[in-house]
Amino acid sequence: MLYPLFDKDCDLVAWIAPNDHIFDTDMNWVAYIRNGHAWSSGSGNWLGPVNGLLCLNQSGQPVAWNPKESVAGTSRPSRPSRASRASRPSRPSRPSRPSRPSRPSTPSGGWANESFFAWLGQ
Repeated sequence: MLYPLFDKDCDLVAWIAPNDHIFDTDMNWVAYIRNGHAWSSGSGNWLGPVNGLLCLNQSGQPVAWNPKESVAGTSRPSRPSRASRASRPSRPSRPSRPSRPSRPSTPSGGWANESFFAWLGQ
Protein backbone atom coordinates (compact mmCIF):
# COMPACT_ATOMS: atom_id res chain seq x y z
CA MET A 1 0.00 0.00 0.00
CA LEU A 2 1.24 3.49 -0.84
CA TYR A 3 0.85 6.50 1.44
CA PRO A 4 1.21 10.12 0.35
CA LEU A 5 4.15 12.19 1.61
CA PHE A 6 3.87 15.94 2.04
CA ASP A 7 6.47 18.66 2.54
CA LYS A 8 6.35 21.34 5.24
CA ASP A 9 4.00 23.41 3.05
CA CYS A 10 1.57 20.47 2.79
CA ASP A 11 2.31 19.93 -0.90
CA LEU A 12 2.22 16.34 -2.16
CA VAL A 13 5.84 15.41 -2.99
CA ALA A 14 5.95 11.60 -3.08
CA TRP A 15 4.42 8.25 -2.21
CA ILE A 16 5.90 5.77 0.26
CA ALA A 17 5.55 2.01 0.51
CA PRO A 18 6.51 1.70 4.21
CA ASN A 19 9.81 -0.09 4.88
CA ASP A 20 10.30 -0.59 1.16
CA HIS A 21 10.35 2.23 -1.45
CA ILE A 22 9.63 5.91 -2.13
CA PHE A 23 8.20 7.07 -5.48
CA ASP A 24 7.83 10.64 -6.75
CA THR A 25 4.45 11.96 -7.82
CA ASP A 26 5.01 10.61 -11.37
CA MET A 27 5.57 7.16 -9.79
CA ASN A 28 9.29 7.12 -10.59
CA TRP A 29 11.32 5.13 -8.06
CA VAL A 30 13.46 7.65 -6.13
CA ALA A 31 14.54 5.87 -2.94
CA TYR A 32 14.53 2.59 -1.11
CA ILE A 33 14.29 1.96 2.62
CA ARG A 34 16.50 -0.47 4.49
CA ASN A 35 16.81 -0.85 8.27
CA GLY A 36 14.91 2.36 8.96
CA HIS A 37 16.93 4.53 6.56
CA ALA A 38 16.29 5.93 3.07
CA TRP A 39 18.85 5.51 0.29
CA SER A 40 18.83 7.20 -3.12
CA SER A 41 17.77 4.83 -5.88
CA GLY A 42 20.09 6.65 -8.30
CA SER A 43 23.30 7.10 -6.33
CA GLY A 44 22.86 4.67 -3.44
CA ASN A 45 23.71 7.53 -1.05
CA TRP A 46 22.23 7.65 2.44
CA LEU A 47 19.45 10.23 2.66
CA GLY A 48 18.47 9.91 6.32
CA PRO A 49 16.27 7.97 8.73
CA VAL A 50 12.69 7.00 8.00
CA ASN A 51 10.42 6.63 11.02
CA GLY A 52 7.28 4.97 9.74
CA LEU A 53 5.82 7.57 7.36
CA LEU A 54 8.21 10.37 8.36
CA CYS A 55 11.36 11.03 6.31
CA LEU A 56 14.21 12.84 8.05
CA ASN A 57 17.39 14.39 6.73
CA GLN A 58 20.88 13.47 7.93
CA SER A 59 20.54 16.02 10.75
CA GLY A 60 17.30 14.43 12.01
CA GLN A 61 14.94 17.14 10.73
CA PRO A 62 11.69 16.28 8.92
CA VAL A 63 11.74 16.51 5.12
CA ALA A 64 8.48 14.71 4.24
CA TRP A 65 5.62 13.44 6.35
CA ASN A 66 2.22 11.80 6.32
CA PRO A 67 -0.67 12.84 8.61
CA LYS A 68 -0.80 9.31 10.09
CA GLU A 69 2.62 9.96 11.68
CA SER A 70 3.43 12.62 14.26
CA VAL A 71 5.94 15.14 12.93
CA ALA A 72 9.02 15.25 15.13
CA GLY A 73 12.72 15.60 14.64
CA THR A 74 15.41 13.53 16.31
CA SER A 75 18.90 14.17 17.48
CA ARG A 76 21.54 13.85 14.76
CA PRO A 77 21.39 10.19 13.70
CA SER A 78 24.50 8.08 13.30
CA ARG A 79 25.42 7.31 9.72
CA PRO A 80 24.51 3.67 9.06
CA SER A 81 26.73 1.33 7.11
CA ARG A 82 25.82 1.27 3.42
CA ALA A 83 22.81 -0.85 2.63
CA SER A 84 22.84 -3.25 -0.26
CA ARG A 85 21.21 -1.74 -3.31
CA ALA A 86 17.59 -2.65 -3.86
CA SER A 87 16.28 -4.03 -7.12
CA ARG A 88 14.12 -1.67 -9.13
CA PRO A 89 10.49 -2.37 -8.23
CA SER A 90 7.77 -2.45 -10.82
CA ARG A 91 6.10 0.92 -11.28
CA PRO A 92 2.93 1.07 -9.19
CA SER A 93 -0.34 2.52 -10.42
CA ARG A 94 -0.79 6.16 -9.49
CA PRO A 95 -3.08 6.42 -6.47
CA SER A 96 -5.87 8.98 -6.31
CA ARG A 97 -4.71 12.44 -5.34
CA PRO A 98 -5.09 12.80 -1.56
CA SER A 99 -6.71 15.78 0.07
CA ARG A 100 -4.34 18.41 1.41
CA PRO A 101 -3.69 17.92 5.14
CA SER A 102 -3.72 20.63 7.78
CA ARG A 103 -0.32 22.15 8.47
CA PRO A 104 1.32 20.41 11.44
CA SER A 105 3.02 22.29 14.25
CA THR A 106 6.67 23.11 13.65
CA PRO A 107 8.67 20.21 15.08
CA SER A 108 11.27 20.85 17.76
CA GLY A 109 14.51 21.52 15.93
CA GLY A 110 12.50 22.85 12.97
CA TRP A 111 11.95 21.56 9.49
CA ALA A 112 14.80 20.57 7.21
CA ASN A 113 16.34 23.49 5.32
CA GLU A 114 16.47 21.51 2.09
CA SER A 115 13.39 20.67 0.03
CA PHE A 116 12.31 17.09 -0.48
CA PHE A 117 13.83 17.21 -3.96
CA ALA A 118 17.17 18.54 -2.72
CA TRP A 119 17.13 15.77 -0.09
CA LEU A 120 16.77 13.18 -2.86
CA GLY A 121 19.72 14.68 -4.73
CA GLN A 122 22.26 14.10 -1.94
